Amino acid sequence: MNTLSVITDDAIGSEDATAIAAALRSGQVSPAEVTQAAIARIRAAAPLQALSAECFDQALASRADGVAANAGPAFAGVPALIKDNLDMAGLASRHGSRALPARPADQDAPLVTQFRALGLNLLGKTRLPEFGLTATTEFSCAPPVRNPWQMQHSAGGSSGGSAALVAAGAVPIAHANDGGGSIRIPAACCGLVGLKPSRGRWPVNPMARALPINIVADGILSRSVRDTAHFLAAMEGLYRAPALPPIGLIEGPGRTRLRIGFFSRLPDGEAAHPDCVVAVEKVAGVCAALGHHVEEMASPLTVQRADDFLLYWSFLAAALAWAGPLTVARGFEARALEPLTWQLARHFRSNAGGFPAALWRQKRAYGDYRRLTRSYDLLLSPTLGQPPMKLGLLQPDLPFALAMQRLRRYAAFTPADNVCGTPAISLPLARSAAGLPIGIHFSADRGQEARLLEIAYELEAAMPWPQSPAAQSELERTAP
Repeated sequence: MNTLSVITDDAIGSEDATAIAAALRSGQVSPAEVTQAAIARIRAAAPLQALSAECFDQALASRADGVAANAGPAFAGVPALIKDNLDMAGLASRHGSRALPARPADQDAPLVTQFRALGLNLLGKTRLPEFGLTATTEFSCAPPVRNPWQMQHSAGGSSGGSAALVAAGAVPIAHANDGGGSIRIPAACCGLVGLKPSRGRWPVNPMARALPINIVADGILSRSVRDTAHFLAAMEGLYRAPALPPIGLIEGPGRTRLRIGFFSRLPDGEAAHPDCVVAVEKVAGVCAALGHHVEEMASPLTVQRADDFLLYWSFLAAALAWAGPLTVARGFEARALEPLTWQLARHFRSNAGGFPAALWRQKRAYGDYRRLTRSYDLLLSPTLGQPPMKLGLLQPDLPFALAMQRLRRYAAFTPADNVCGTPAISLPLARSAAGLPIGIHFSADRGQEARLLEIAYELEAAMPWPQSPAAQSELERTAP
């Protein structure tokens, strides 16, 4: 079995979260039917190895029986999942690591409380690589999360479990978060929409509160632009970012024609994979045909910025390796950490003398980046430097130099927006020669999520994408 889709003719069908919520409000389907269908789908998706823990009995007991027409939260009764780096009451938070004890959380994390306030019925938690430290959801002593588009390929990371289950159709949306591309990378691998919000758009994630630079942003993965747009609008109803312009409910393309700069070169000046280059140039051409002003630009990415980000990332690993009981949880067993986590920690120790300067440059990065890109409303690039990798090519027990060589080429385009705090979105607008999804990346200035959603709607209409591996297979089967 090379692909996996669990979409079937049940109470969910092939609908997105917005349509499921509408069907629940109208009484077309019942909350119990939708919950049972999602549970059956998650079980059918077991070969993906994407689920960390389940709470099916609680979800069945707490389903939104009171859903009524034009009443209740925006996503009342819609099934969803939480990435296993936020606390859910009654489930252990393992962060993808054997170093943490399997101790159930006493209460929900604030963001999980907000997800419940939107009406989402949470069915469990999804897998991630250890502490989200790499771009694939693989382990040295456990099965990897598989990509439903091609099962021998990576689902990306670090929100790989969420991406795999949404792409397979088990749930319409799932929680994800992004400290260096961890929403957008798995979105690119699994053919999904993945938007990383601006820094400060939502209350600070508990993981990010103590960081010298907050690079972490929470969000979701979805199969449609409107699900992401409706989710952001609903979240904004719970929390309005005081320092950012409101997003509002974006329901279609914008009228303003935008200045779009596109590039596809890696920080070292080399070109991305040819399939990614072709995809970016095709999307640039479509944007121009839609009336936007599009031009190729010099890449704003540099080796210095990539080195600085790696050192900051290694600092986070060092904080885990040498201070886990203080920085993470009681009972933390550093001896059980993945080889990659220790390798990153040692990289930091060997290069710690350069950390103050690297931190200073990263704190200035937003101003520097905007000076380089101020001529444009949007930046367009590949999400990844190459199509989704085969499993094993980024596994966490590789020699460190080889792993970093591969990782720096693969995840080259996403970290800049984490450092700068700018919003960015990956859209599944292309396919590789082998039929794998290729994500196309747009980024904007701080607070401009609405602009990203408007271009996403426009391209979704101009270049519609298959909503599942099964849909892609059917397109290929019936193609003339």
